[in-house]
Amino acid sequence: MAANYWDSTQAKYWTFTNAELAEMRQELADSEQQHDLSTRFPLPDRRLVSIYLQHNLVRLAKRMSLRQQALATALVYIKRYYLRVEIRRTNPYLIMTTAVYLACKMEECPQHIRLMLGEAARQWPEMGVSESSKIGECEFALISTLNSRLIVHHPYRSLAEFTPLFGLTGDEQTLAANIINDSYNTDLSLTSAPHIIAIAAIFLAVVLRPTGQAAQNYTAASSPASLKQVGPKLGKLVDWLAESKVDMGAVVDATQEMISLYEVWEQYHERICRESFAKFMHTANK
Repeated sequence: MAANYWDSTQAKYWTFTNAELAEMRQELADSEQQHDLSTRFPLPDRRLVSIYLQHNLVRLAKRMSLRQQALATALVYIKRYYLRVEIRRTNPYLIMTTAVYLACKMEECPQHIRLMLGEAARQWPEMGVSESSKIGECEFALISTLNSRLIVHHPYRSLAEFTPLFGLTGDEQTLAANIINDSYNTDLSLTSAPHIIAIAAIFLAVVLRPTGQAAQNYTAASSPASLKQVGPKLGKLVDWLAESKVDMGAVVDATQEMISLYEVWEQYHERICRESFAKFMHTANK
């Protein structure tokens, strides 16, 4: 286990550029082209699908009183898994159940496999799984696909360290944590270091929330000096960034990624995603 993100398997093997992600997804799409799955079973925007998966996992987590970090780890496993496997060729509800089961083990809050199956089957009758051995088999496939690199570093720790440093209020910290939760619906867990995501979440919580229109004016051309004019709350953050070696370009990209997510979120309809899943479920395990 790597206590340092930069020495971790996440940094070395599970962090990509946007171009690399696009290439991997294109290769996956090309490999499945002969099956014509994307034409037969169209899906909403990838981020909308992620929102659907997250909403479902949140419900399961509430039923089982699971910790937020275990849920976040499960979401990362799912995102990594679907970089290697076409979602239309799987049973997404079984993948979600197994990802949570495995994540709970890794986050040291293990759940009994029969309890996990029972709660998941009640929430998703369409999962069609009645034997706990199926979760065990899926767990093996998940671990194998992820090459046993299962340690996940999350932005929550960075947020906790930055809170006193930047003088965040309780409401601002809570909002930033919620924004971090939302970030798992984007590719940020695959492209950005945890502290970058935390800083972007703090920026959104402190600056963009009260002004609203600030998001439209914040671009890669923004400088620490111009950011200071937004409000005194940013003083400590801007001074710290100016003295640190943090990649401001990466912070800008992460911030814009979150803004883009919230714009797309307005198009989210759970029914559409659920029906899209139902149409390809019969292809699972073929």
